[in-house]
Amino acid sequence: MRVKKIKEGIKNITFYVPEKVQFIERPIVNEDISAGFPSPAEDFKEVRISLDKELITNEDATFYARVRGNSMIDANIEDGDLLVIDRSIETRDGKIAVCMIDGEFTVKRLKVEKGCVYLMPENKTYKAIKVTEENELIVWGIVTYVIKKV
Repeated sequence: MRVKKIKEGIKNITFYVPEKVQFIERPIVNEDISAGFPSPAEDFKEVRISLDKELITNEDATFYARVRGNSMIDANIEDGDLLVIDRSIETRDGKIAVCMIDGEFTVKRLKVEKGCVYLMPENKTYKAIKVTEENELIVWGIVTYVIKKV
């Protein structure tokens, strides 16, 4: 995995660029796994899956980034999680985006109303960021998946 370090102002963020190599396929059970009552597993079939093929739609526009902070915990995005970010997806209201505002990166839900853009946290202890003409906002990409350790 190549690493691309971007420095903007005094803040640093590390984006991880997926390697353009042969996909690695891993075994997957070809049956649904019950989260209720267990079902007999005697007839399961094993097939192979590539997480790169599952998680990446546009290879040239996809990056990974690690989350720092807890402003998005109510969206199930927590400190230490790995985000899959697609820069080719259209920006629109309600999407979770990685944004650069005034030289600092953040991940927030986009809220667009009446010609105004807000960067909305998903944690009640954080305040929304109203984007004004004085701010420089770049929507860097849209979050497509969150990878977390259990």
